[in-house]
Order: sequence, then structure tokens, then C-alpha cells
Amino acid sequence: MQAISSTTPSSLRSSVFEGARRRTPPPPQTLFLIKCNSYRTDPVGTAFSGGIGPSRADWQTSCAILASKVVTSQQQQQQQQHTTQKSDNINGHPVRHQTLDLVPVTEDVAAGGGRPKPLTITDLSPAPMHGSQMRVAYQGVPGAYSEAAAGKAYPNCEAIPCDQFEVAFQAVELWIADRAVLPVENSLGGSIHRNYDLLLRHRLHIVGEVQLPVHHCLLAMPGVRKEYLTRVISHPQALAQCEHTLTKLGLNVAREAVDDTAGAAEFVAANNLRDTAAIASARAAELYGLRILANGIQDDSSNVTRFVMLAREPIIPRTDRPFKTSIVFAHDEGTSVLFKVLSAFAFRNISLTKIESRPHRNRPIRLVDDANVGTAKHFEYMFYVDFEASMAEVRAQNALAEIQEFTSFLRVLGSYPMDMTPWSPSNAPEDEDD
Repeated sequence: MQAISSTTPSSLRSSVFEGARRRTPPPPQTLFLIKCNSYRTDPVGTAFSGGIGPSRADWQTSCAILASKVVTSQQQQQQQQHTTQKSDNINGHPVRHQTLDLVPVTEDVAAGGGRPKPLTITDLSPAPMHGSQMRVAYQGVPGAYSEAAAGKAYPNCEAIPCDQFEVAFQAVELWIADRAVLPVENSLGGSIHRNYDLLLRHRLHIVGEVQLPVHHCLLAMPGVRKEYLTRVISHPQALAQCEHTLTKLGLNVAREAVDDTAGAAEFVAANNLRDTAAIASARAAELYGLRILANGIQDDSSNVTRFVMLAREPIIPRTDRPFKTSIVFAHDEGTSVLFKVLSAFAFRNISLTKIESRPHRNRPIRLVDDANVGTAKHFEYMFYVDFEASMAEVRAQNALAEIQEFTSFLRVLGSYPMDMTPWSPSNAPEDEDD
């Protein structure tokens, strides 16, 4: 499988609605027209209190609800019509029942013209949620932990390797992939800051999360022993997660960072390096013909990486299962707004699972006193917050409405189901030389 790189040419896809199915024009007695409510904005610029909001996601949510109601109504009418016709045909005299058409049909359209079919929930979903048709982009090469996370998030998907995080974002935006699965934090190494910055730069939406236990192995060419090694290469996060264990193994080696774990294994195998080992997964050892010198070398057996699933369109929030919502906000007056934000969540008993600060890319430095040149300076920050609530809940809507009153920038990155699948800790370190 060929990986997508930053130099891969791509083109935008477009989709148009096909011609509508022709049907017999209704009797001219009464015709109904369904109209979508116009956008409405409340005094603080949002529509969390009810109605249809100003964003495209709110419009799509309303149309999806509207479409489901229309389909249900049509199914009930068809069932009633079929029951009535069946009973009337008992006497051998079928009766024609007049039905109301919800869309006005002109005679010229009915005679041969076409009209677009109504939107359905399927039309609002650019790709299926699961199955072999799903194309999922990840950063790395086959054997990477991101590939395993993509397989856990979307079983039987077509995994598309990308050489950079940026390329994975672009693959979804350009319709080359349907989803992207990218890491955002690790229980040992902390946050993946690059992906937090890319979440703000791009307009993709978080539609899910998946937590993957990380099981690191020390890999080398067949026949190579640990005492022959002078260098260990891997992703910086993997090197940090195995630092103490490498010392306990008695390895006095240089540690060198590369782009990804599976790429390190591929590099050792492709160049037949007999003085270099790689830290990667057991699947990478199998794919690239390497030997596992030590198994489970992470410093903590409870080593877990959290990945987020990204899509072009958001999903409709629900309340029938635990949801998590991710937001990012900033304020022109510095970090003093953080206390007010935390209070808005605490007042409504909303639990925060993560808060991350990143320098404001448009205004990274702020003077204490703008009138005095050369005075002390402070960093300006963007704050990323994850909290345990669905945007379908009134308390979450009210919390964001309050927060928007004293923030200069607020964006919902996604409201999505929490990963509730159980996982088992990785195995203890095991030497395979014996």
C-alpha cells in the first residue's frame, strides 16, 4: 500500500443530487410545503437555548430531524393506505383514496421535468460509520500504533498511511479519506501538541475517540544481540516512554528520534543495520522481519494513547450514552478568564477531563503595560478543554452560552461518544534472548 505524502496530487470531489424519481401528480385539493426554519441568533450570538442556530452543523441537525419525521409520516400513511385498500378489495370494488403530497408539484414537472429528491439522513452522512468502505487516514507506515487505533475505531476499514499529521488532515478535507484517526495524548508522554495546533488550523470535527494500550518492543535484525547495539531509534514519545527500562536492560546506547515507531523498524530492516534497534510494536516486527529482543519495555504497564476520529461533518449529539465535548477558547485580557470558565462548568456539575494551553498563534505575546515599551511580557494562550457532557444536554448548552459572554473566541471541536471499551494493561518486560 502506498502512503499519502505531502507531495501527492489530489483533487476535490463534488457531489450533486441525482434526478428525482417521477411520480403521479396529486389531486389539486390541498398541497403542503415544508419549509426549514430560518436561522435565529440569541443575544449572545448563539442558539443554545433552542431553535436553529447560525452554524451549518445546527442546520444539518434540524434537517436530519425533519427528514426523519417526514419519512416516519410517509411510512405510516403508506401502511394505513395498504390496510384500507386490502379491506375495500374484499367486495371486489377497489376504492381510490386521496392522499396529501407534502411537496407542490407543477404540471410541467410531472409531465417530464425533474426535481431534486428530499434530503435524508443518508445524504447528510458523507460515508458509512463502519465497514469495508470506510477509508481511514493515519500518520505512519503499516505496523504503527495509529494503524491499530484506526482498526479499533473502524473495523475492516481501508487504512491509508500518511507521512505527516498535516497530510492526514488534508486527506479528509480533499475527500481522499473518509476519516482520520490521530493521537492527541499519551498517559506517559503527555499531549501531542502538533495535533492540537492542527485541530485549530483545520475545520475537521471530532466524531469519536479511541484509547489504545501501547505495548512497546525492542526490535533488531535476526542474529543481533543486545550487547551489539550502539543506537536505539524510535518516535520521541516511544523513547520517553521506555527510558528507564532501557537503562535497566543495561543498554548504554544513543537514542535517536525518528518520525514514527513502525518507520524506525522499517528503516532498520531496509538498511540491514546490525548495530541499531528500534522501539515499535510486535506487528512491526512481523511485517519487517525483525526479532524481538525485549517485550513490553514501556516504563508503565498502564501505557495508553488516546486517539480522536476526525470527519468533515459533525455528528448529531445524543443523550442515550456517555458523551464528551471538546472546545477551544481564548480571551483578549489574558488568563484571568480561566477562572470564570471553570466556574461555569463547576456550577453545572460538569466534569472536565482535560485542559491544555497553547500559545496564541496570532498574538503570542502581550505587554503588561502597552504604553511602556520594554516592560515585562506575558504569553497569550488558547485553552483546549474536554468535558463529560453532550451538546444535546441543556446544562452543556447553557455553560457554553455563559462562556461565550466573556471570551473573544470559542469553537466547539466536537461532541462525540466516549470510548467505554475495557482494556488490559500491557505485559511486564520479557527478555527473549533466552
